[in-house]
Amino acid sequence: MSSTAYAFVSVGIVSLISFVGAVGLVLTRKSLQSSMFLLVSFAVGVLFGDVFIHLLPESFEAFGDSLATSYFVLIGILLFFMLEKFIRWHHCHHGEDDHTHRHHSLATMNLVGDGLHNFIDGLLIGASYLVSIPVGVATTVAVIAHEIPTEIGDFGVLLHSGMSARKALLFNFYSALTAVVGVAVVLLLGNSVESFSAYLIPLTAGAFLYIAGSDLIPELHHHNPQVKHSIGQLLAIIAGITVMVLLAVFE
Repeated sequence: MSSTAYAFVSVGIVSLISFVGAVGLVLTRKSLQSSMFLLVSFAVGVLFGDVFIHLLPESFEAFGDSLATSYFVLIGILLFFMLEKFIRWHHCHHGEDDHTHRHHSLATMNLVGDGLHNFIDGLLIGASYLVSIPVGVATTVAVIAHEIPTEIGDFGVLLHSGMSARKALLFNFYSALTAVVGVAVVLLLGNSVESFSAYLIPLTAGAFLYIAGSDLIPELHHHNPQVKHSIGQLLAIIAGITVMVLLAVFE
């Protein structure tokens, strides 16, 4: 196969990783509800781990010692703050209560942030195949390893936002398809698009920081305050961070 064919097959495989949450379909609603906040806690750990262990180091490597990374992270936070404001305003004008449109905004922001992240993955995969097929395959394997815990976390966030397991899987898959767009952009524009992806990485970091810190952690504080539940949440957050650390070690 040509490098182009390899690139699209690879990104297709990466997109299918979004169905890793299919295990949720075999669980009863009660089982899903009981594990919901562990999944959300795991998502918090994955998002923070991704930001501080993967995205920010990549951005600092691209921009060096300048303040560019900090500026774009702040822009990402502000963009998602405004996005949430717009979503809440939209749903408020449709007569929905605060609880309902808070969940709507969480789902939308998670899908937008994850879509941006997947688009960057597509850019990276496409650019790697422009170098050589072996480099492209290696990058694809690294992306797959990174995507598995991320998609589990995203699935948990969508469930928490009120989606059914089937709907969460479907929307997660739609978000994953932005990786295909990323590959197509690189193959059309060539290596000139690499500098563009450098600006998207800190914006994604800002988005993930906002989602985890502004929407997910406050929800965890509203959950059952019993000590054993709090310990479970903490361990799930640590587990999410640990997975991202291990991925960095073995990349």
